[in-house]
Amino acid sequence: MIDSEKMKLWPEPFSPKTGLYLVATPIGNLRDMTLRALDVLSAADMILCEDKRVSTKLLNAYGIKKPLRPYHDHSTAADREAVLAMLKEGKVLALISDAGTPMIADPGYKLVKACREASLPVYAIPGASAVLNALQLSAMPTDIFTFQGFLPTKSGALNALLATIKNKTETHVFFESANRLTKTLGFMKDVLGDRKIVIARELTKKFEEVFSGTADEILTHYETHILKGEIVIVIEGKSDEVIGEDALDDLLRKALSANSLKEAVELVRMQTALAKKVVYNRALALKDAADK
Repeated sequence: MIDSEKMKLWPEPFSPKTGLYLVATPIGNLRDMTLRALDVLSAADMILCEDKRVSTKLLNAYGIKKPLRPYHDHSTAADREAVLAMLKEGKVLALISDAGTPMIADPGYKLVKACREASLPVYAIPGASAVLNALQLSAMPTDIFTFQGFLPTKSGALNALLATIKNKTETHVFFESANRLTKTLGFMKDVLGDRKIVIARELTKKFEEVFSGTADEILTHYETHILKGEIVIVIEGKSDEVIGEDALDDLLRKALSANSLKEAVELVRMQTALAKKVVYNRALALKDAADK
């Protein structure tokens, strides 16, 4: 129970001012809704949301009944102008996504930009974030990290993206769907090698799971586990350590066992960021030695 005496020390109840409020909502557990978020949603003249059906369930859980207006990836410039017109009339508007913090891999930035350009007030009401939850649970460095939203669905674009991060030392965070995870892990195995990867799914929900390992280990794990729910992938950055000769030989032998010389060289070059000539010469020496 909340101590009524201590409540006197809390800030005054929310007093709405006209503006657009970016309100974070739970990513799974409904009890992660903040008191301030409830204040704003209760006081709003209208709530902008991605999907009325999803948002209605959330609002019903807290007994909040407010007009809902769709705002999503397909919203137009005319939709934004309509929102700006309401703000100019002095309305209090809240923007929520289906789950988590608005603007983080969710629609909304064009609307905020339009508000800023029109000198209309925008306020952020913080709360749950799948990105930050996954980072906390990953046990990877968080002083520098990169979040790039959902991974590309096309193989060429996915391969190209992974190639751009393979030599970077910061932690990387992505979103992925359950039905694409095994394919994605296959690409990560080929491009990133034995890099540590963490799969965080169903965060804050009853069946929350955080599984850590190489792409190979994770693929093996999910061969016997049903994969459902929304997924966050956290990938460790490239180590600053220079790869030794023994480690390089191990990588090459493994690659040569299942690939042609050319393919093995390219695979190990991508994993180590070593010069192609260095990798090729060592691979050729290993192959010649094995053939004798």
